Amino acid sequence: MTVEIIKMSSKGQIVIPQDIRVEMHASEGTMFAVVSGKNSIVLKKVATPSKEDLIGELQKIAKEGAKRAKKLGIKEANVPDLVHKLRNSKKK
Repeated sequence: MTVEIIKMSSKGQIVIPQDIRVEMHASEGTMFAVVSGKNSIVLKKVATPSKEDLIGELQKIAKEGAKRAKKLGIKEANVPDLVHKLRNSKKK
């Protein structure tokens, strides 16, 4: 673990020192979650899925939805009416 002292700019910006960026494999565009405490701030590197991973997950969700719709006898033509009924039931 590396410890360094840094200074915040007038715009509230800080620079993560290069040694720490290298250690964390962080480069431009790396996403971080920021958690604050009374006297502390913690940056947690957040993994972002690739476009291909997202597409794959959405395809899995679509396949599962299609299976459920088929099992329930729901056809694509039924969807607008089902959405309308659901929206109306939530208004009540």
